[in-house]
Amino acid sequence: MGIIKNLLFKNYSVADLDKDMRMWFGGMPTKSGVTVNEHTALRYITFYSCVRVRSESLAMLPLSVYRRRKSGKGRDEAHGHPVHDLIHTAPNSEMTSLTWRETMNAHLDASGNCYSIISTNNRGKVTELYPWPWDQVDVRRNKITGKIEYHIYDRGQPLDVLPPERMLHVPGLGYDGIKGYSTISLVKEYIGLGLSVSEFIERFYGQGMNVGAVLETEQSMTQELVDDLRNKFIERGSGLANSWLPIVLHSGLKFNRIPMPLDDAQTIEILKLTDTQMCGLMRVPPHMVANLDRSTNNNIEHQGIEYVQYSMLPVITRFEQNMNWKLFTPAERAEGYYVKFNVEALLRGDAAARGAYLNNKRQNGVINADEWRELDDENPIGGTAGEAYLVNGNMISTDTAAKQQPRQSGTAGGDGK
Repeated sequence: MGIIKNLLFKNYSVADLDKDMRMWFGGMPTKSGVTVNEHTALRYITFYSCVRVRSESLAMLPLSVYRRRKSGKGRDEAHGHPVHDLIHTAPNSEMTSLTWRETMNAHLDASGNCYSIISTNNRGKVTELYPWPWDQVDVRRNKITGKIEYHIYDRGQPLDVLPPERMLHVPGLGYDGIKGYSTISLVKEYIGLGLSVSEFIERFYGQGMNVGAVLETEQSMTQELVDDLRNKFIERGSGLANSWLPIVLHSGLKFNRIPMPLDDAQTIEILKLTDTQMCGLMRVPPHMVANLDRSTNNNIEHQGIEYVQYSMLPVITRFEQNMNWKLFTPAERAEGYYVKFNVEALLRGDAAARGAYLNNKRQNGVINADEWRELDDENPIGGTAGEAYLVNGNMISTDTAAKQQPRQSGTAGGDGK
């Protein structure tokens, strides 16, 4: 009745129909016969692995509040700002920053949106960030004011209506720039295929010897005897525990097996193709979900760099821009406050490559000893030894070269010396 009422008495969109279908039927049926929604999709191991890799990658990155220097050059970490402790340590009294970011990204990857309710004090300062389930938030535009509102639900019951400044909403790719597409609804057929192939393999092994078996005899048998024989055969011949056990036949019975090898059904090939498509959708290198078919020692590091550039940086930028927008007042943004992920934590290669990279920066005066030690989580040396910037002896600055020019050209004077 709810769907019919909506159709009759209000403008009913495809998004509304999709939402009602999820509510009434618990998901979207696929051509493979498997019902898929944002929760059942996580049973598909490749999709779950991709979501886990991306969520843990975002959660592990150092996240801090910085303030630009008044000169416009350089920045300083703003430990004293209240937002710093929320995003760096604990956004609320029930979870750590890692758990909060992991949860937010998992919601974003599955549903295309993630939400956190913002609590503030009397001065408008952010005091708490609490993630809210994506399926318990409805984004609407107020018909009178024209402004966006967030309708909050608790187990399907209306709880509150929040203005945009009270909701940290990170949307994915969407049709209107306000709400992101649900990844699951767009690729439900591929996920349904993966789930159905996995279920086929499970049933193939779970039913054991009883798959495609035929018992035949030239003797006549009553229906009661046929049923009794079938039940005993299933009981003693199916399942992994009974695999390869001998079966004694009598009364002229013959056992004919009609096998269906997985190779004939191309099950493995279909599963690999679906896994590859899922990795492409989530932009996760296959080797990061234990698929090493096309990975070598030479290309894994480059795949890791591409993962950071093309998979994680767009997500990181989404979170940074929305947090800078919602967690700071206009005055604080004007003062130079902003949040920033340290992506260097994902770009670290092997120890030898990283050491050569830092050594090159050290020899060219880009970093000093204390800055290098800070990157390795070591205490500073201090003084000239730790703070001095060094360059190679055969390289001098243009200022130094200019000061030495008269002395160098003096031998060409008229005195012949």
